[in-house]
Amino acid sequence: MTLKQQLTEDMKNAMRGGDKDRLGVIRLILAAVKQREVDERIELDDVQTLSVLEKMVKQRKDSISQYEAASRPDLADIERAEMAVIGTYLPAKLSDEEVDALITAAIAETGASSPRDMGKVVAAVKEKAAGRADMGAVSGRIKTRLAG
Repeated sequence: MTLKQQLTEDMKNAMRGGDKDRLGVIRLILAAVKQREVDERIELDDVQTLSVLEKMVKQRKDSISQYEAASRPDLADIERAEMAVIGTYLPAKLSDEEVDALITAAIAETGASSPRDMGKVVAAVKEKAAGRADMGAVSGRIKTRLAG
């Protein structure tokens, strides 16, 4: 079952179960997926759907920090609840050791030796860690490895 099919099935179950909060978030996810499909005139596969979910999580993190800065914990709590529902569809995160192993393998694969080769290494790691690691943090670790 594809991720989109799983979302549709979960939406139906939330409707049947009367879980309005979960239903609302799943509808937001499906709307974002559909919007990207219409914009790009393609059918999204699971990897592309995961990228939509990651973008939604990032938006919610940004919103939470802004709401907390504005002393609006009520709105921040709503964003956290939405983020929790979205997170159930994301794959399990990689541990630090697994990320380090991917970085080591990518450096060996690409033959990277200096910070100038960082783009190649990031691309190789991103391909293998799609949706399972924070690429901002991974980029910092790659930069440190290549600089030292």
